[in-house]
Order: sequence, then structure tokens, then C-alpha cells
Amino acid sequence: MRVLPWIYLTAAFVFIYLPVGALVLFSFQGGGLPVPPFDGPSLRWYADILGDEDLVAALLHSLAVAGGSSAVACTLGFLAAYGLARHVMPGSALVRGLLIAPLTVSYLIVGLGLLMVLQRLGLPLSLMTAGIGHVVINLPLCFAIIYASMGAQQQNAERAARDLGAREWQVVTLVTVPMLMPALLAAFFLSVTLSWDEFIISFLLTRFDVTLPVEIWSLLRSGLSPRLNAIGSLVFLVSIVAVFLAELLIFRKRP
Repeated sequence: MRVLPWIYLTAAFVFIYLPVGALVLFSFQGGGLPVPPFDGPSLRWYADILGDEDLVAALLHSLAVAGGSSAVACTLGFLAAYGLARHVMPGSALVRGLLIAPLTVSYLIVGLGLLMVLQRLGLPLSLMTAGIGHVVINLPLCFAIIYASMGAQQQNAERAARDLGAREWQVVTLVTVPMLMPALLAAFFLSVTLSWDEFIISFLLTRFDVTLPVEIWSLLRSGLSPRLNAIGSLVFLVSIVAVFLAELLIFRKRP
């Protein structure tokens, strides 16, 4: 019976990583179709996409939008979590519910609503508007992660700092933020990952300067190609790097 958990674990990993493995494998295909038999290995398609100015620009746009929107979402999420966790306000439960509610709303609905608001305000569609949309969808997640980490331990440390004469801004910057750093980093990296892969809001709220998922969608209309596999492999590589950074910064053992 001990072998059954290992069989289940192996089957689960195969189910999860087999599509990714096939995508990476056929990104090294030397021929023009990402189907067996495998003709390679070849770096032809990687050289092709890295030499494509539109794809490189879309990649940089995705990195800029993901990093910027995640930083803003984490900052706003921390401020909201700190205010609701440390101060008693009327209707605070309702406010928390309203902050988390967007997690239950489809990205399509959020994107359409933002599109109508932006058009009403006369704001042109750009990477900035896409970043605003990503802040809207990532802020509830950042708030939930950070708020859940603000326990009695941090509150006691904050009280001790105030008793020792620290001002409020010193309490926040020197006590609260360092103690919540694992939660802040977890919220940031998760937001980066979600923003990096997000398509619907990026598609609705950009026009000329597009992100990588939108550029991939435009390429898919012409059919499958090892070029798309190479792009997907690079996206997967960025996600893996983000996970390793999170492991090093959040879960490393402190001396």
C-alpha cells in the first residue's frame, strides 16, 4: 500500500508537467511544425523570436506592467490591511468584504467595466490603463495575504516600539514592514505571476503597445508554430525564476 501514494504523486506530476515538457521540447524543433517526429535540437526559433522587435517589445511591456502594477497593488494592499487591522472603524467588516469582492468577479466583467469608465473619462488605452486594470485585480489578493499575516505578534511589537518613544512612521517602517516582509514578498511575486499571464484585461485596455499574452494571441491566429513554443518556454522560464526568487527571499532560513 505504500507504493500507492508514490504512484499518485507521479501521476499528478506527469499530468501537470507533461504539457509544459512537450512545449519546451518542441520549441527546439528544427522543422516548421511543433509535432512529432522531433527534428532537432535547434535554437532556430529562439533566435527568431529574440530577433523580432515586436515580440521583444511585448516582453518588456509585460515585465513593466507586471512589476509596476504589482508594486502599486502591494503598497495599497498593505495600507488598507494596516488601517483595517490596527484601527477600529464602523463598517470595517463591510469594507473588508468590498476589498475582497473583486476576487469573485470575472476578469471579463472587470475589464469591460474599466473600459467603459476609461472611455467616459477620455483616457486613451495604453500600457498605463492595462496597469490600472492589473492593480484592480491584484489589490484584493495582496490585501487578503497581508491582512491575514497581521497578527498579535506584530501588534505587540508595535506597542513596544511606541512605548520606547518611536513615532508612528518609525513603527510602520522599522517594525511593521520588516515583520511583514515575507507576506509582502509573497503578495508581490504572486501578483507579478498573475499579471504576467493575464490576457483579457490586457487585451481590452491596450491598443498599440501590447503585452506578451496579447502578442501571442495575435500570432495564434496564423496557426501553431515552434515559434510559439519558444515564446511559451521563455514565459515559463520567467515564471520559474520568479518562483525561485520567492523561495530565496521568503522561505530561506534566517541566520
